[in-house]
Amino acid sequence: MEILDLINSGSSQLKKNGINTHRLDSEILLAKIMKKQREELLINLNQKATLQTIKGFKKLIDRRSSREPIAYILREKEFWSKIFLVDKNTLIPRPETELMVEKITGIFKNKNIQILDIGTGTGCILISILSELKQSKGVGIDISQKAIRIAIKNSIKHKLIDQAKFYKRSFSQVYGLKFDLIVSNPPYIKKKDIKNLDDDIKKFEPKLALDGGNDGLDVIKKVIYKSKSILKFNGMLALEIGNEQYKKVSKILGNNSFKTRFLVKDYKNNVRCILSILKN
Repeated sequence: MEILDLINSGSSQLKKNGINTHRLDSEILLAKIMKKQREELLINLNQKATLQTIKGFKKLIDRRSSREPIAYILREKEFWSKIFLVDKNTLIPRPETELMVEKITGIFKNKNIQILDIGTGTGCILISILSELKQSKGVGIDISQKAIRIAIKNSIKHKLIDQAKFYKRSFSQVYGLKFDLIVSNPPYIKKKDIKNLDDDIKKFEPKLALDGGNDGLDVIKKVIYKSKSILKFNGMLALEIGNEQYKKVSKILGNNSFKTRFLVKDYKNNVRCILSILKN
């Protein structure tokens, strides 16, 4: 069987299973099995595939047909022009979160700051920020030991083990430290709305990283309350939030001595990140 036939068969199976990106996914998965760049495949479509390649490709197509995200199948995801290791214990990094990283690195450019990343997951936010802020250091915490293992591997992969430290810890256990910047992409989906998410998300991504409680604001509120005691005055809290949560979160921030400084909108013009300053 030739490469082109394999791609077509994979694409056809994925299409039948409702995968919109069926052709692209088929090409990506075949490139993974063959350990080649996708572009290399596309200029050698007449090449014959080995039986081993065909078998391995079919397994991956079956996994994707069940709606398992490409990132979990590949065990990696690009974020901030870097490749991050991911697995089912970590949320898959999203392009919208890069917009928060971009804003933060612009604000703190050439500064020496101490950062705390709450609910670090893969560590992609902290690692991406520290890759730009060479003089700064940070700590990433998560209540999942398996997520912390991935974050540590990513810090080694991107040569940031001197700048970034990762620990299994709840943010309620952080005492006696003061940070210049706290960042968090907490769970913010309402418990009742999880069932409406795409299968790719609700069946495979960790519920712990999605469930924001009855109003979607449970963890956000706790992060705001805790940040008051561990941020320096005039320190910044950068929170990623869900669609249509901006007004409610702004009110909670205002009631807790925070003053909103910047809003970051996503590609659909929704406010997805609030950066606020802790005031006296």
